[in-house]
Amino acid sequence: MPDSNFDEMAESRKKIADGAPLWAVLLHELLTRPTGFPGRTRFVALMMIDGALILSTMLLVVLAIPGPISAAFHGRPSLIALFCLTALFTISLTGLYWRSWRFLSFGDCIAISTAVGVGMAAGWSACLIISSKIRGAPFDALGFALLHSALLLVAMISARTLRRGLREMARSRLMLTGDRHDILLLGELEWIRSLLELLRADPANRFDVVGALTFDGRETRLQVAGVPVLGSPEKLPEIVEALTVRGRKPESLVIRGNPAMPRRAFSHLVTLADKCDLTVARADDLHKNEEGEPRIQIKHFELADLLGRPEVSLDRNSVDRLIRSRRILVTGAGGTIGGELVRQIASFKPAEIVLLDHSEFNLYTIEMQARDLFPDVICRPELCSIRERSALDDVFSRHQPEIVFHAAALKHVPLVEGNPCAGAHTNVLGTRNVADAVCAHGALAMIQVSTDKAVNPVGIMGATKRLGELYCQALDLIGQCDPDSPRFMTVRFGNVLGSSGSLVPLLQQQMAAGKPLTVTHPDIERYFMTVGEAVQLILQSSARAMEAMIDRGTIFVLDMGEPIKIVDIARRMIRLAGLRPDIDVPIEFVGLRPGEKLYEELFDATEEQTRSTIPGVIEAMPCPVPLEKLVAAFSELSHLIAACDEDGVRDLMKELLRAPAQSTWVKTLREMTREIDVIGKAANE
Repeated sequence: MPDSNFDEMAESRKKIADGAPLWAVLLHELLTRPTGFPGRTRFVALMMIDGALILSTMLLVVLAIPGPISAAFHGRPSLIALFCLTALFTISLTGLYWRSWRFLSFGDCIAISTAVGVGMAAGWSACLIISSKIRGAPFDALGFALLHSALLLVAMISARTLRRGLREMARSRLMLTGDRHDILLLGELEWIRSLLELLRADPANRFDVVGALTFDGRETRLQVAGVPVLGSPEKLPEIVEALTVRGRKPESLVIRGNPAMPRRAFSHLVTLADKCDLTVARADDLHKNEEGEPRIQIKHFELADLLGRPEVSLDRNSVDRLIRSRRILVTGAGGTIGGELVRQIASFKPAEIVLLDHSEFNLYTIEMQARDLFPDVICRPELCSIRERSALDDVFSRHQPEIVFHAAALKHVPLVEGNPCAGAHTNVLGTRNVADAVCAHGALAMIQVSTDKAVNPVGIMGATKRLGELYCQALDLIGQCDPDSPRFMTVRFGNVLGSSGSLVPLLQQQMAAGKPLTVTHPDIERYFMTVGEAVQLILQSSARAMEAMIDRGTIFVLDMGEPIKIVDIARRMIRLAGLRPDIDVPIEFVGLRPGEKLYEELFDATEEQTRSTIPGVIEAMPCPVPLEKLVAAFSELSHLIAACDEDGVRDLMKELLRAPAQSTWVKTLREMTREIDVIGKAANE
């Protein structure tokens, strides 16, 4: 007997101990056992059943329809035996008895119809040869044969349908004795039907489908395999409410493994499910855990599913013109943003990429990835810290990069808050070192990666990033008088989903460990984007700025839509993992961390927003600090860092950040530039 049948029977017997009715267990075993018989015994058993059906339907038609054909069979019982044996033997030759009755389908019904037709033709042909009475009434024989064939076909299909129906009824009664998990399905009707068949064929299944949803909701009031179609996802709250009144509130909404839904629609669906207290699971997540309980597997979902908006797409043509055949340097190349920059830049075939990082392991990892994914691109790993001015200058001298992407930074808010000297050393003086090397070695452009925490900063990390922005803006603006001077561009964006040390990996680790998810405050909210989007913004804005000669000093900010509450991200992650917030996974509020704000901003109060020609990007015109003041202040900052004077570092940065509000330096600089342009035009005329 096949192992599957042993498993099913063992499962049935176990149900007796779980309180299942004895009749259901016995009926299930009885109707399961025949498929486990040896082939010959099973073959004979099925032929005997069909032989009885052929004989009984023949006798019924003979008794019901008097005439010459009935008289021919009345006078010769051996003729009936000949008919039955011939028909049965012919049916057996069609292979009908090697089909399983347990899984009767439309294709099986077609096969039965064909077998009955062939068998009846053979049986009646034998009777025509033997009986002269039947040959003498051909039209009566034709009508008699058609009626008998139709009756036999109905009887054979009904017998098989009855067997499957009784077995499924017994199985459903066994399932009701354990824990039942009511679910809703969402998808196309064909997929819903297929999944229902898979669930019903699994003897260990505990999922009970209480309804189905379709994307357009047109098939409402229909049924698929006995399950009602209730509407579209937009009506989910009303559907769940109606099912709750009937005592069938679902626990989960199950969709296809790869839902053919736009990301915004999928995010809206998760929001609706959250309001209805439903988990959102994919069909391939249904399984049993080690204790045998049916659960939804925690899976690595797409991080972009958390955004609630479409991802930004990349204009590859302009980026290709910026990168192709040029020497590129990426600082912080081993980090999340730096590594993605390397991978995307390498796809545009630069002349070479210089990978600069102070972490040996991170540098080794990104170099191996780059060489493996892009074997034709030259990669030059440089183990160097941007704090070391002379070492950084040596790297620039040897490689002469044309475009520099500056992603190296300390970004963890509490750590930088507790170590202000280290934060200022890397984020302020390190940025100054990179920018000065760009000027000294004649690079075309430097693109600085910044953060929304640099806007109206309350913590040390945001303050250090803001000072780095101010220095690059000042260098960019001072170059207005010289068209050949390098461009310094700042790209600002919000939290990056999935970056090292960020929110989502922490929540994923907590969820995988079975711990509560920790959120600092119920009202805290942030702007979010994926790492792919962040890098696309960096590449696209810098490329378009270089081509369109966008005004110097401009800051580029991704249009990230509306900010999202952190607690909503946590709840959405739990739902996407197929679990229930506050029930399966609790959420704990632990208080704001040092240097953390409830709300992030994208623009400083002194910055003027302008419309951008770059899709998905907003531009801002700054009110910067004069370069001379920054140079002097950074020199003083260097002495304070060397002396480990944390209070002095904090005070100096606060003083510098108050300066832009009173600064008129940029206006004076632009007036000087316009006067130079006028003088130049007059000289040419």
